[in-house]
Amino acid sequence: MRLFIAIPLERGMKERVRAVQAEFRSQQVTGNYTPAENLHVTLAFIGEHNDPDRVMDAIGSVRFLPFSITMDRLARFEKLWWTGFCESRELETLARKVRRALSENGIPFDRKRFTPHVTIVRKPQFAKEKLLPVTVAPVSMTVDRVCLMQSTRGKNGMIYTEIGSVPASKETDPSAHGSAANTVNDNTEVTAKNET
Repeated sequence: MRLFIAIPLERGMKERVRAVQAEFRSQQVTGNYTPAENLHVTLAFIGEHNDPDRVMDAIGSVRFLPFSITMDRLARFEKLWWTGFCESRELETLARKVRRALSENGIPFDRKRFTPHVTIVRKPQFAKEKLLPVTVAPVSMTVDRVCLMQSTRGKNGMIYTEIGSVPASKETDPSAHGSAANTVNDNTEVTAKNET
């Protein structure tokens, strides 16, 4: 099973990403665009691992309060364009907690530096020599759960299935800053199509 841990996007942020994709398309940029149902922020990429229950047990120990993140920029890796976020101590801490939980439970994952982003297009091809400026109007959302996702290859691309999720703690929960086990929701299925 090909697994990763992610934050799903709220509708408003998905719509903002789709608007950026529309600007790319209007400039005749082709490529592998991420469909709306696939948009997410990856906290940790696990890859091939055949024990999702063990992963859920690990991330179930992660405690965090709901917090806000703001998407406000456009950037790229070598063959991938993405939207990025304002600096967020809470987001960095959540990623660190998730990765620590995986490490402490002997679950391997990609240890590349965490760069929070949402992939908008892979392997873009530009009809024009230069891409005109594309603005990402700031948009915010509340992070209130973390999901374990499975990625499988389908006829039209990758299919994502949500295996389970860990909700944020309540504001009044004194253990939100501790390490007590969190409530885990299992077997929630969501289907999407593309790559992680």
